[in-house]
Order: sequence, then C-alpha cells, then structure tokens
Amino acid sequence: MTGKAKDPLAGFDEEALPHLDAVYRFALRLSGAPDQAEDLVQETFLRAYRSWDQYTRGTAAKSWLFTICRNVFLRSRERNKRHDEIVEENVDRSGAGANPVNPVWVAAIGADPEGDFFDSIVDGKIVEAIEALPEEYRMAVVLSDVEGLPYAEVAELLDVPVGTVKSRLFRGRRRLQEVLYDYAVEMGYISERSALNES
Repeated sequence: MTGKAKDPLAGFDEEALPHLDAVYRFALRLSGAPDQAEDLVQETFLRAYRSWDQYTRGTAAKSWLFTICRNVFLRSRERNKRHDEIVEENVDRSGAGANPVNPVWVAAIGADPEGDFFDSIVDGKIVEAIEALPEEYRMAVVLSDVEGLPYAEVAELLDVPVGTVKSRLFRGRRRLQEVLYDYAVEMGYISERSALNES
C-alpha cells in the first residue's frame, strides 16, 4: 500500500493569491502602465506557480512575489532596451522612415483606471510625489511605507544591506516632506503651528 503523494502546489491559493492586488500595485509602480502591470502580474504568478516547490511555506510570500515581479520587470526592461537599440540602428535617420513608436499606444499610455482608483485611495498628490522620487528612493518608500514590508525583506528584495534601505528611506521621506509640506498644511494634514514646532 502506497502513501498519498504530497501535492507540490499545496498552499499556493492560500499564501500567494491573497497578494494579487499588492503585486499589481507594485507592478504598476514599476511599469507605469496598467497593461504592462497586468502582463507583469501574469508572468509573476506563472513563475511563482511553476517554482512553488522552492518556496518555504509560511514565510514571506509577499516579498517572494515582489522579488519575482521585480526580476521579471528588470529582464523585460533590458530586452526592451536592446530592442530599442536595434530599432534605432535600423530606422531611416532622414526622417522618412517608419516611426517605431505606435501613436495609439502613446495616446493610451495616460489612461489608467486601476491606477486612478488606487490613487483616489492614496491621495493623488502624494502618489505623484512618490513617483517623482529617484528610483532607488521610490522603491524603498513603496515597499516599506506603501506595501508595509519590514526593512529586512525590503533589503533582500532590493539586494542591498538593511542600512542602505534605512538610508534610502530617510532620504526619500525627506524629499517627500520637502515637496509635500505646503500641501499638507493646506489640506489640514498638519497645522502650521505643529510644523513650526518641528522645525
């Protein structure tokens, strides 16, 4: 009599799928476009599904998924960069050649219904300020302050020491504070009196 084989995908639905929305938000912050974010999420969960047996059950599934998502994004960006270089080398420089950028895509890039919904929850001005941060600060702020990952997990995801994460967060938060100070007073998030006391 043989024992029942262990299911290599046990726990995937319970541990990975609840983070679908968080991975989408993260992918949207990485890519800046809903269609690209959806592709990133699909590829992330496909890879996670295929390598679920390598994941240690009950640990940090969200961080693990973010790591996969970031790696997929970076590889995709590198492929796109190489593609653009090839196009650049082969486009007629006289101006008569075909435009390698699709005008429909350019017109649609600003349309972001899912992002608009998320931004209405997290004040649009704050999201705009976060997105304007240099990438290294932005990633630290998004992962720590928006997604709530602990410093150690952010450090592992970004492949930097915890001290670097804290430094990037400090600088990123400082820049946000400078950019958003007047807005925070205007919206009543802080009073001028309390702001004066802090300075």
